[in-house]
Amino acid sequence: MDELLLTYYGDDFTGSTDVMETMAMAGLRAVLFLRPPEKVDLQRFPGLRAVGVSSSSRTMSPQEMDDTLPLVFQKLKDLEAPLFHYKTCSTVDSSPQVGSIGHASDLGRQIFRSGFIPMLFGSPRLARYSVFGNVFARSGLDSPVYRLDRHPTMSRHPITPMNESDVAVHLSRQTRLTVGLLDIVDLSLTDRELDRRFDALIASSAEIILFDVLYEEHLATIGRLIWKHASEVAPLFAVGSSGIESALTAFWRKGGLIPEAQSPRSPGKVEQIVAVSGSCSPVTESQIARAVENGFGDIPLDSRRLASPSEVDAECHRAVRAALELLTTGRSVILHSCRGPNDLRVQPTVERLAESGSAYARSKIIGQALGRILDQVLRESGLQRAVVTGGDTSVYVARELGIEALEMVAPLAPGSPLCRIVTSGSLLEGREITFKGGQVGRTDFFQDVLEGASSA
Repeated sequence: MDELLLTYYGDDFTGSTDVMETMAMAGLRAVLFLRPPEKVDLQRFPGLRAVGVSSSSRTMSPQEMDDTLPLVFQKLKDLEAPLFHYKTCSTVDSSPQVGSIGHASDLGRQIFRSGFIPMLFGSPRLARYSVFGNVFARSGLDSPVYRLDRHPTMSRHPITPMNESDVAVHLSRQTRLTVGLLDIVDLSLTDRELDRRFDALIASSAEIILFDVLYEEHLATIGRLIWKHASEVAPLFAVGSSGIESALTAFWRKGGLIPEAQSPRSPGKVEQIVAVSGSCSPVTESQIARAVENGFGDIPLDSRRLASPSEVDAECHRAVRAALELLTTGRSVILHSCRGPNDLRVQPTVERLAESGSAYARSKIIGQALGRILDQVLRESGLQRAVVTGGDTSVYVARELGIEALEMVAPLAPGSPLCRIVTSGSLLEGREITFKGGQVGRTDFFQDVLEGASSA
């Protein structure tokens, strides 16, 4: 297998690095671009198997998707991989108005002409599970498993609160495409019986086929079905979490199509790191608190000023100077626009950002400010390793840093690998960075990044 196996488009940045990690951990070279590459751009990366593009469609309105997604989908289709994956968050957070997975599925089906859309949200390695069409998830690696509509973070998400765990019901508010389910009981069938069950779903005119997944051993079974149809009707359009890549690589390995992957080498410890955080998740809140206990310096940002065109320059300058001063003491530094869902900065900032229009525009404002701060701190300090947290804002931070592409260096927390920055003619070329979603990682995440320790 030496051809391009798949392309993907991530609806947020941290989820995009998650797919890259899954492929790289299977020994398959994967590169994440910030803009759709041409075939000539791929020549810089010999042996490439997966090409991704990160986006912010998780915060887009349907109209913004109409203006953006068809062109990008077509550019990635032109790379001629047998499978295209519209990568969504494993917690399915979306609504008819913001980040509509259903609307993105409608657009993808038009471009790729797929007869049906395989859809998988569960990912056992990320502690995300789907049982009888309902999604369950941990809140960080150290928590119990919650049904999605009772999840302490996702049920209270400030933009797309999840009040429905049944995916078919959730999607029915976003698309008219019909949903068939291959459930947890079906996955125990023999291959022949399962093929008949799958064919029956297709014959019933199911336009989306949703897969349950609970255990790792289910993945190769699901991967076989997806790859079989990708081989028959290429390019196949698929939607869901990095569980899709986990399923495919499990099947390829089981079938001897790819070798067993080698254990990745540790990136080693560094003396200091710098982090910027736009996450309001209680998981990130606990991680920042633990880091501060361990000696990290924290710098609260005035997020309302970051959201003000007349005040953002002064606040960014103040934050950079404060960070550089703390770094001279030998401590690592975390700059944050929020410490959790009950942070007193949240409501005034939301009110200020409401003047800016869509959720897409609001995420961009905060993300760009965080990116400006991080870029300046990295350039002046010379630090070699950095952290960005917050799925909705990360892509804008990456763009402010001038990142053209990323490749995985080593795993850290599941879904948040340490990456090498690829950028032409910049001081940041070759430096290391990780992008972490709000729900990702154990409590010692920032210490793990400092020490180059993996909890994956």
